[in-house]
Amino acid sequence: MVLTPFHQLTADEKYDHFMERIEKGEKIEAEDWMPDEYRKALIRLISMHGISEIMGALPEKEWVPKAPTLHRKLAIMAKVQDEMGHGQLLLRVVEDLIQPLGKTRDHIMEDLFTKRLKFHNVFHMPAPSWGDAAIIAWLVDGAAILSQTMMLNTSYGPYGRALKRICQEESFHAKHGESLTLALASGTEKQKTMLQEALHRWWESLLTFFGPKSKQETGHTNVDIGIKYKLRTKTNEQLRQEFLTKYVPKIQLLGLSIPDEQLRFDEDTQEWRYTEPDWQKFKRIVAGNGPKSDERLALRRNSYVNSQWVRDALKQYKEQASEHVG
Repeated sequence: MVLTPFHQLTADEKYDHFMERIEKGEKIEAEDWMPDEYRKALIRLISMHGISEIMGALPEKEWVPKAPTLHRKLAIMAKVQDEMGHGQLLLRVVEDLIQPLGKTRDHIMEDLFTKRLKFHNVFHMPAPSWGDAAIIAWLVDGAAILSQTMMLNTSYGPYGRALKRICQEESFHAKHGESLTLALASGTEKQKTMLQEALHRWWESLLTFFGPKSKQETGHTNVDIGIKYKLRTKTNEQLRQEFLTKYVPKIQLLGLSIPDEQLRFDEDTQEWRYTEPDWQKFKRIVAGNGPKSDERLALRRNSYVNSQWVRDALKQYKEQASEHVG
């Protein structure tokens, strides 16, 4: 039997071959042929993840100079450094995907600054107290770990390999968050109140962290596309249910109250019932209209502009090295 060379296959045949690889559990690499829909889904997913890691460091960065002890200061500094490193790692993965489209990392950053590229809703929100730093490190990072571990076996090899390192470091961040939360929960009445107020501020954002429920069986939502190509294995609601199952008992064990009178576990359906968040508010926030959106985007933009000389120097070095080799 003579096999037709891949480059001679029709577009439909290439797609069928690609899907066979997906179904077999093979890993797709950057240089492999992939459908436009798959590439677009990857760019959207990994760009948002990478930028969210970078923007997610900013609420905690505010607390580096204000941390209550040297030990806490060192811990939160290390966490911020990790988050920025995760962002850089993921943007490098995206670069390989956008290069064939004639784009560079500069285009990604421009999309961020003009609000075309979204990042997680939680990182548009204020963190006015040390209690917020604890809730972010414990519950926001806990939600992120659930999403990221779900994608460890993603069909795109470079993303999966990056996630392996990221998830390992995020597990340390979760321990950091637990330590902060336990210290405040077992502290003075003022510290307990600070923690409780932070939980109230963040609860709706935590519920919306995973995104709205998917439209059933449309096949066209970003979640549907991600599942079809095995970029992810669970829906937004499945992740939200896992989060509630894991963290509601822990929150209650600490003596904290959850600001949702409707929250309960339905034994018949084996699902949590909760007050539906304001999804219109969620859409406004992720569109770049949150309480801290403009301030944090301006901070990121200024940092990018001020570091332009580094990128210029690296570009010049690469050009000179290329000429020397030539």
